[in-house]
Amino acid sequence: MNLSDSQTGGSVPRRVSAMEAVLTHLRDAIERGDYAIGDKLPSEAELCRRLEVSRPVLREALRALQVMGLTVSRTGKGTFVVASAVEDPTFGDYAASDLLEVRRHVEIPVAGYAAVRRTPENLDHLAHLLDRMERETDTTAWVAMDTIFHIAIAEASQNPVFRRVIEEIRDALARQSAFLNELGGRREQSNREHRAIVEALIDGCEHDAVQAMSHHLDRVETTLTSIVRPEATDPATEGGPRT
Repeated sequence: MNLSDSQTGGSVPRRVSAMEAVLTHLRDAIERGDYAIGDKLPSEAELCRRLEVSRPVLREALRALQVMGLTVSRTGKGTFVVASAVEDPTFGDYAASDLLEVRRHVEIPVAGYAAVRRTPENLDHLAHLLDRMERETDTTAWVAMDTIFHIAIAEASQNPVFRRVIEEIRDALARQSAFLNELGGRREQSNREHRAIVEALIDGCEHDAVQAMSHHLDRVETTLTSIVRPEATDPATEGGPRT
């Protein structure tokens, strides 16, 4: 079974990465019951042979299964199934639902404060960062800048407590960003959303900044939902650009 060159279904097939194809294959097998709770997955060597993928690709897929809460890895023993369905992915120390709830209560008002308090230095920093993100092609580098971007918005609010809060969840934000980019193809859409936020800050418009950040987090939630519960995706949005 070769999963190195797969496409999604639909009227306009979307080519997916080998990692995403492996993840989908293993997730489907777990949800069908081919691997029950408590079962050990085949060894990495065996899975690589069966699926005809490299070990790095397989390991990325196995890490994603753990983020989804379907498996756990036990050093020296292997990967074991711990759930038969995805409930709430975990990014670092925080569940996705908890992380998003906090982000809505913190980052949306922070964007509003930043719009009325930002300094020319804040705007220069954000504009430079945004330009770099729009040119960046390496996902790891982009994810690192993504977290810096959200810290920079908090800095522009001129309240050090807000920056401290965002820094506290920095690792979780990076893990979530990497997850959404790998499985949801969000980078280009996220760049557009970030630019809307920065433009609102440049204009000094609190309302627009709040709306732009709210829209950004809405799209994060929508993409996360489409990955975790594909059947819950609104049919009316299918066939449109992935965000």
